[in-house]
Amino acid sequence: MKPRYYSLDVFRGATVALMIMVNNPGTWAYMFAPLKHAPWHGCTPTDLVFPFFLFAVGNAMSFVIPRLQEAGDGVFWTKVIKRTILIFLIGLGLNWFPFVQWVDQAWQFREWVNPSDPERGVRILGVLQRIALAYFFASILAYYLKPKNLILVSAILLFAYWGLCAFLGTGDPYSLEGWFGTDIDKQILGVAHMYKGEGIPFDPEGLISTLPAIIQVVFGYLVGVFIKNQGQVNWLWKKVPSSTEHHFKLLSGLMVTGFILIVLGWTWSLGFPINKKIWTSSYVLYTTGLASLCIGTMIWYIEVQGVKNWLTKFFDVFGKNPLFIFVLSGVFADLLDFIRIPNGVNEQGIPITIHPLTWFYKNICAQIPGPAELGSFVFSLCFVAFMWVICYWLDKKKIYIKV
Repeated sequence: MKPRYYSLDVFRGATVALMIMVNNPGTWAYMFAPLKHAPWHGCTPTDLVFPFFLFAVGNAMSFVIPRLQEAGDGVFWTKVIKRTILIFLIGLGLNWFPFVQWVDQAWQFREWVNPSDPERGVRILGVLQRIALAYFFASILAYYLKPKNLILVSAILLFAYWGLCAFLGTGDPYSLEGWFGTDIDKQILGVAHMYKGEGIPFDPEGLISTLPAIIQVVFGYLVGVFIKNQGQVNWLWKKVPSSTEHHFKLLSGLMVTGFILIVLGWTWSLGFPINKKIWTSSYVLYTTGLASLCIGTMIWYIEVQGVKNWLTKFFDVFGKNPLFIFVLSGVFADLLDFIRIPNGVNEQGIPITIHPLTWFYKNICAQIPGPAELGSFVFSLCFVAFMWVICYWLDKKKIYIKV
């Protein structure tokens, strides 16, 4: 029976739960500061969620890659290509789903490109698409390269990305307008299929900024390999006498590495700012360092101290079906859009309807005394709790949906 690292499930589940929470506020107009992304440079707690998930993807790879290496190239390429395409298409479908939209109190089909506005259409990239691409290339690197060579290649790619940004950018090369990757995304993806939440066509999950995100997965893989190698004694998954030496090697290794990466990331940020939206190399180091500290703390708390309580169980069930529940959280809100609740009439006397979740926020959560941010936050917690109930039921039924 293969060992199972419960703390890694909890870590992965916590990142999924937080991704769902920050993506589903009661209203985007009112959010507590830690639940917002940094406007551009900088890093808030919310900016840690996505890189932590990619880090967790790499952790999981450390258990899978050795089996694929034993199975051979054919099995490896079949599995990785199939999984990459599936995750990418699910992400694309999620962007397009439910293929219609409620406009002017009527349903309209969502065209691939809006015929009345050629610069608007279905976005091609997104969170799942970045996960797919980063997983694909990181898997290839991990499959063919030894850990020492992986570190060297990772360093080269992070420095290369810095050089590309610095020399190919215009004006301030690290600004929204000056970053070079946007022009490449426009040429390959087309303006109609890019994110426009920044006021101009700019994709925070664009093609070029996926390059350093690949290294985020690679670093997660390397940390996973380190945990496996230091955890060959059974204390990580069986109740046997613990080894102080192994405890010290594993936890000190994670903590020291995490601290060093944070310092390197901050130092590098003096010339290459920490920035999630263009996924800078300093951001990769900084967030990987924090992820290493977090996973080290969880291993100490859960595996070494043997603590399993309601909090670890809460996050654990999210970690059992991470991609499925993330997709469901998006599909669920879209499906509810087909249910329209009457909400008065407009100036022309035409009945107005609203989304059920909007009704729930306005009539329940927003009525809670206190600042408006509180009601929006309570809505997020309710949404996460509902998703947890589904995860818990799946876990109880031993239903694990793998992609």
